[in-house]
Amino acid sequence: MTELSRIRNFSIVAHIDHGKSTLADRLIQLTGTVAERDMKEQILDAMDIERERGITIKANSVRIEYPAQDGQTYILNLIDTPGHVDFAYEVSRSMRAVEGSLLVVDASQGVEAQTLANVYQAIDADHEIVPVLNKIDLPAAEPERVKEQIEDVIGIDASDAIPISAKSGLGIPDVLEAIVHRLPAPKGDRAAPLKAMLVDSWYDSYLGVVVMIRVMDGVIRKGDRIKMMQTGAVYGIDRLAVLKPAMTDIAELGPGEIGVFTASIKQVRDTRVGDTITHEKKPTDKPLPGFKPAQPVVFCGLFPVDSNEFDDLRDAIEKLALNDASFSYEMETSAALGFGFRCGFLGLLHLEVIRDRLEREYDIDLITTAPSVVYHIHMKDGSVEELHNPADLPDMTYVDHIEEPRIKATILVPDEYLGDVLKLCQDRRGIQEDLTYAGSRAMVVYDLPLNEVVFDFYDRLKSVTKGYASFDYQMTGYRQDYLVKMQVLVNDEPVDALSMMVHRDRAEMRGRAMCEKLKELIPRHMFKIPIQAAIGGRVIARETLSALRKDVTAKCYGGDATRKKKLLEKQKAGKKKMRQFGKVEIPQSAFISALKMDS
Repeated sequence: MTELSRIRNFSIVAHIDHGKSTLADRLIQLTGTVAERDMKEQILDAMDIERERGITIKANSVRIEYPAQDGQTYILNLIDTPGHVDFAYEVSRSMRAVEGSLLVVDASQGVEAQTLANVYQAIDADHEIVPVLNKIDLPAAEPERVKEQIEDVIGIDASDAIPISAKSGLGIPDVLEAIVHRLPAPKGDRAAPLKAMLVDSWYDSYLGVVVMIRVMDGVIRKGDRIKMMQTGAVYGIDRLAVLKPAMTDIAELGPGEIGVFTASIKQVRDTRVGDTITHEKKPTDKPLPGFKPAQPVVFCGLFPVDSNEFDDLRDAIEKLALNDASFSYEMETSAALGFGFRCGFLGLLHLEVIRDRLEREYDIDLITTAPSVVYHIHMKDGSVEELHNPADLPDMTYVDHIEEPRIKATILVPDEYLGDVLKLCQDRRGIQEDLTYAGSRAMVVYDLPLNEVVFDFYDRLKSVTKGYASFDYQMTGYRQDYLVKMQVLVNDEPVDALSMMVHRDRAEMRGRAMCEKLKELIPRHMFKIPIQAAIGGRVIARETLSALRKDVTAKCYGGDATRKKKLLEKQKAGKKKMRQFGKVEIPQSAFISALKMDS
């Protein structure tokens, strides 16, 4: 049993690439939590995709034992969180399980948009915050300027920020001492009924469902009968462990501690993140306030390339949804693509990661349709429908107006790129709300339509600012606008996977770009193929893909010209018939490329 005064729970928050996972590595290494021979870079990033892309996707936890300079041994529970805006949900969950945060800021880059977003989450959760300046050994580091920036932009005292280099290990002992002396110990009553928060759960093919909890009050032991308060399900605990990244068995977990258990739970959907866990016989009176469920903002269809793999895809999606509470899905059918799923994501990076994991971990070839957002369709009879897929738009004669989701985007950008960023936001129908300066960097706040951002806004922003801008957004609500559904017809057949909602003023431009792009991407057939973009019954753009033709008159020499004419007429009739019955194969790569349009 560990005394409460000797436990510290904390998370590391920062912008992408400011060194959270590297700092976690050094803390684990310096305290000897992992044997030197097992140590590797970014030890807490377990997924292949995390290691490849060099980003953290899932928040991961580790328990560190640290003998401090005052002679006491402290238990430190560290949760390493993602920095990317698409995984902000992981961050908000992790924040509720701990009492303090290390705010890591790159001493050369300074405060970025995600730094702000993540710090505000920590402040919302009432955290004690210790600022840490990383990459202090870089020639471009300006610690004094960055300290001022932290005070100006975030408004927390940075006079005693700890200068470190997570890569070389400089200043790491100071960080450990600061965790022990500057962060608060958890509170909790050992004698009270058990009250534990379910922080995360994932599926392990050997152990079944593994559940990560933070104990608030009471004690949980191996063999206890526990009850989930949201679902009412009761389980017996088979195994209780702490993560030192590997699972290490333990007899009991008391207040303030973070650990994992397995209890022969078959379905991860039985373990709702944010649920309260208590004893079956002596339950606590009221549950902990849970988390707000994640709101998916981007939707897209996932279909198997081979329709026989539909069952495999369903199993794979179910297993993934277990590990990722912010991912939602429902079945859908499409005329062109067969059976598949309509899935909701928190952003485009989230979509890419899920798609990569499905293809890689479950070995399924996927077709992804155009990402779209949820529109509110106000009908003339006063009812409101949600539209997830543009192909399902009801007949416009019954529709009064359409509302689209808007976001508030905060962009931090160096002064010299400000003009390009303002132009980009104006092109995407943005409304400027605020423009302030923090040193030589501008902070721009824009009100933007989400469907303009969801596609390639982030890539465009990075390219016009040479990678220096940082971007963060939150949803603000819905607003009416003049939106229409644009359909793409290939050989007079509508391709529902390419339908999209566009603003009426830009429909012609988008339609023309789409047709030109498809003309390059679709391979030529034996007959000519018209490619059209249409709104309702009106075609707004057209390109024609010319036919491949065989020289049928090659064997014809001498004699009358009518012989040649006859052969050409026969060929022409054949082509006409072919066009009538011919099917146009659109390759999978064409879908993805056609949708990545640069305006």
